[in-house]
Parts: sequence; C-alpha cells; structure tokens
Amino acid sequence: MLRRNGCKSGTTGATVARMRSEAATVDEYLAALPPDRRDALSAVRQVILDNLPAGITETMSWGMITYEVPLTTCPDTYNGQPLAYAALASQKNYMAVYLSAIYGSEPVRARFEDAYRATGKRMDIGKSCVRFRRLDDLPLDVIGQAIAAVPLDAFLAMHDAT
Repeated sequence: MLRRNGCKSGTTGATVARMRSEAATVDEYLAALPPDRRDALSAVRQVILDNLPAGITETMSWGMITYEVPLTTCPDTYNGQPLAYAALASQKNYMAVYLSAIYGSEPVRARFEDAYRATGKRMDIGKSCVRFRRLDDLPLDVIGQAIAAVPLDAFLAMHDAT
C-alpha cells in the first residue's frame, strides 16, 4: 500500500507530494507498483546492485528501497539511523534515484552531471535525486558509474568530515 506524504523542497519551500510505501521487503515494494514502474525500477535496481560498493546493503527504509551503511559499520550518525548511500522510489508523478554519495563531493557530483549531460538526455535533478518518468529517460550507465564512484571508506570519510 502506498501512502501520500507532504515534504518540503530544499530550495523553494513548496510542498511536494510524495508516495511512501508500507512494504516490508523490496519484493513487496516492487510487486505493489504498476507494471511499467515495476519494470523500470527493477532495471535501475539491477544497475545499482551491479555497481554497489562492498559494505553497502539494500533494505527498505523511509518507504523506499535504500542502500545504506549498516549501523554495525557506522553507529555514530546524526539521527541514529543508517547512513543513506542511495535510494530508489516511485513517487506520485515520477520515479527517482537518490544519490547521496555523489553530493558529498563536488568533483564527483560535477563528473556525474557532465556525464549525464553528455548523453543528451534531459537532466531533471534535485539536491540528491534524479527524477525520471520512463526508463528511457535515465542514462543507466551514468547511474552505475555514480553508484560505483564512491567506495564505502570514502563515503565514511565524507560523513566524518561533515
């Protein structure tokens, strides 16, 4: 079951509709989606899993598929929750892949944005999310490179520096 939550946009303060799943597992989450979204998110999920640095785990948190640093690896977080490395979600009007890791490093973020622009695909990004409506809108190779770009030790160093 999906539940609608309001959230604030980071720059404008406008309220944005968000879909939040109550699914306990990734399989339940995907099964609850319409076929086109299930297929798209499954394809992006596979790219993420194929490129995920060692030590990052896949789970359901915050109502979406998340890729996070377990508390056993990094227990000292600002909110007592595992550090989010990336996430994948179906929102009301789009799908999104959240790339927290690339926003901790200006050079990594710039490389990501340059590689994305070079594909010629329309780039619709927020502070840490890449929004897309169809799988064809998303350059999967660039997403895979972004996921692989920041190994766990570098991600933890970025966390410790902030």
